[in-house]
Amino acid sequence: MDQLAIERFVEELGVLLELEAGTPRMVGRALGWLLVCDPPEQSAAELAEVLQASKGSISTATRVLLRIGFIERVRFRGERFDRFRARPEAWDEFFWRQEQFIAPRRVLRLGLDALADEPRARRARLEELDSIYAWWEERMPRLREEYVRDRDRARGQGQAGEQ
Repeated sequence: MDQLAIERFVEELGVLLELEAGTPRMVGRALGWLLVCDPPEQSAAELAEVLQASKGSISTATRVLLRIGFIERVRFRGERFDRFRARPEAWDEFFWRQEQFIAPRRVLRLGLDALADEPRARRARLEELDSIYAWWEERMPRLREEYVRDRDRARGQGQAGEQ
């Protein structure tokens, strides 16, 4: 195991989510660690120690990740504290959810309705954005089917090669 490479991954995921999603860097760092740690379940204290972070920043990060659905809270028998682990199915739920198109298109519709009597040139920016969302919304179910087929085929080949 290359500890420096793991630390770099954790830090880079923190920066990525900060820049791309606008989350505090610790959200990405906590997620990064939960994706690679062993054991996969970590307490808030363990997260704070390994990430060299305050209890408050770990609390905020895990709360955000729980709300997004990327992690889950677990408790082991006999322990008086929660642990957190990455949810493997979270990516499937996150990337393929229809809400990522429905909500923006609903808001864009408000703008388009507000500009209903305006010249097409004024509506063009909203119409273009709406058409992008409509394009993705139409294609996502087929892309998901293709992905699942490819994933299952790759898993089947991997399992056959391991036997």
